[in-house]
Amino acid sequence: MDFAAYSNLAMMTAWLLYLVAMAVFGVEWAMARRVPAEATVDEKAATEKAPAEAEAVLVGAGAPVTPAGTGTPHSVRTSVESAPAPAPEQSDRWGRLAMALTGIAWLSNALGAIFRGIAAQRFPWGNMYEFTITTIAFIVLAYLVLAQRFRMRWLGLPVTLLATIGVGLAVEVFYVAVADLVPALHSMWFVVHIVAASIAGALFNLGSLLSILYLLRRRSDEKGATRGWLAQLPGPKTLDLWAYRTTAIGFPLWTFAVAAGAVWAQYAWGRFWGWDPKETFSLVTWVIVAAYLHARLTAGWKGTRAAILSIIVLVAFWFNFIGVNLIFSGLHSYAGI
Repeated sequence: MDFAAYSNLAMMTAWLLYLVAMAVFGVEWAMARRVPAEATVDEKAATEKAPAEAEAVLVGAGAPVTPAGTGTPHSVRTSVESAPAPAPEQSDRWGRLAMALTGIAWLSNALGAIFRGIAAQRFPWGNMYEFTITTIAFIVLAYLVLAQRFRMRWLGLPVTLLATIGVGLAVEVFYVAVADLVPALHSMWFVVHIVAASIAGALFNLGSLLSILYLLRRRSDEKGATRGWLAQLPGPKTLDLWAYRTTAIGFPLWTFAVAAGAVWAQYAWGRFWGWDPKETFSLVTWVIVAAYLHARLTAGWKGTRAAILSIIVLVAFWFNFIGVNLIFSGLHSYAGI
């Protein structure tokens, strides 16, 4: 069997399906414009929910909640955010279709990576094309889990946009034929390093996308014009909190990836650290993420300043992931196109 050809076919299919899913998510958001601004759940309705439900829409986990029947404290009444507006039935149908297409696209993406590995008789992480398709698969998988577990379908449009661009660049720009690994890559530490970096990168990407949505929702709220698809999003504080949580989970994984890369470098080149461009910018990305988390925990950075720093994390990750390979030469040049 020609697994390389099957891999190429699967990736082209994934690209087209991500594109179609993105368009369908766009239709869902366009249909949601029919929801009037008054459809959002107001503060009074939210505080009349059962305590567990009211707590779910609080910002953070520290706000006091009284037992049922004992009244709602002022701190709860003033910190409850408006819940997402109910989506029209027609919009909801488009959303479910988009989710199904995204799931099929992810399956095709995953099969493309698996077939690539079978064709090469190794793990599919030997060049930038393979890194890109597998990292996009991790990003979309993380989104599908969050959408199923926490009802975060509203994140589908930016995720499928990112997947469409990433897979499109992979199949049209970064593609290289199947080839053997260079000797430096023959190490299990390399596999551990790439898996940890890809999962951490997926979480960083989701965190940054949430920060972008936070900025859009906050600006709309400040103008008093929150309706339509923006009304389908959680409140700004909830978006900000989710951006922090996903980035915080990814940070220890990225730390481990950098450490595993150092061990792999010792195995491959006889030194743990050599200030190679890829190593340097991996450290730069680590510092930016650490600064984001530190600013939130110690300086109390939330909202716009934290969101901007979160978006810088996204830029740093993709520059380290792709830009360094195209601009600089070094020991990681094997990952070029």
